[in-house]
Amino acid sequence: MATALTASQLLKALREEGLVVHEVRNWRQHNRNSKGRWGPLHGVMIHHTVTQGTESSVDLCYDGHSDLPGPLCHGVIDKRGEVHLVGNGRANHAGLGDRDVLQAVIDERELPPDNAADTDGNRHFYGFECINLGDGKDPWPEEQKLAIEKVSAAICRAHKWTERSVIGHKEWQPGKVDPRGFTMDGMRDRIKRRLAKAPAGAPGDGGNQGGGDGGRPVPPKPEYPPYEPFPGGGFFRSGERSAVIAAMGERLVAEGCGHYKQHGPGPDWNEAHRKSYAAWQRKLGFSGKDADGVPGKVSWERLRVPNS
Repeated sequence: MATALTASQLLKALREEGLVVHEVRNWRQHNRNSKGRWGPLHGVMIHHTVTQGTESSVDLCYDGHSDLPGPLCHGVIDKRGEVHLVGNGRANHAGLGDRDVLQAVIDERELPPDNAADTDGNRHFYGFECINLGDGKDPWPEEQKLAIEKVSAAICRAHKWTERSVIGHKEWQPGKVDPRGFTMDGMRDRIKRRLAKAPAGAPGDGGNQGGGDGGRPVPPKPEYPPYEPFPGGGFFRSGERSAVIAAMGERLVAEGCGHYKQHGPGPDWNEAHRKSYAAWQRKLGFSGKDADGVPGKVSWERLRVPNS
């Protein structure tokens, strides 16, 4: 049993676990608290959206629909493994479920079969929707599964819960099949292993080594073709000339963040590069001094600048 995390506490916990997090519209005040109690909190529930596309899925989970008003969860986990926060408080995601399952979550023991729908889950569970069609064919990228693991571990750490506090919708409410495409037992094993280690953003465990982006942690780098390593925030200053800067500019243009005029990005660091990079930082969800246009390690590794 636990008091719900505040919006700031939740955001901090997720980012300290090494996640890229986007704050959607007025998510901090967006909830269904007027329709019922919120808390005490006992666990985290994982769902799939039965949708495609990040923007439309996030909008649906924020707004809901005519039969079920939003928010439909607290966060949406996209195919890239990024988290979009859409609600803070009671959300329409769990519905009625089995009180015996809830008791097992509270006791952190093996779950019984879910054969009843007699207990309000919206009151007691954080909910995260994962973008997937749920047809057994739509793939689950490793980046997305890693984010589910990290989201769950972050909240468990904050409340001093074990992996037994994380369940799937299909384990809560009779007739539900989500999340479909991986097993919750396998996911709980992953969460257990992660909880045995320090979070990705802990001091000395891979955090930012200079530059902007607020010193946020860096997710483990997946296996991609070779990219330019982060050269450090001090590299990007007036008078610096490098093929790396030109390659960075090309990637910014490809991401729709280019603020270059006539000749496009060149090798000399200038104001056009800074404005373009600031647009990229804002696209990732950074703001204020963390979106000042000076590259930091988190945003640089997300940009994936080819070796030059």
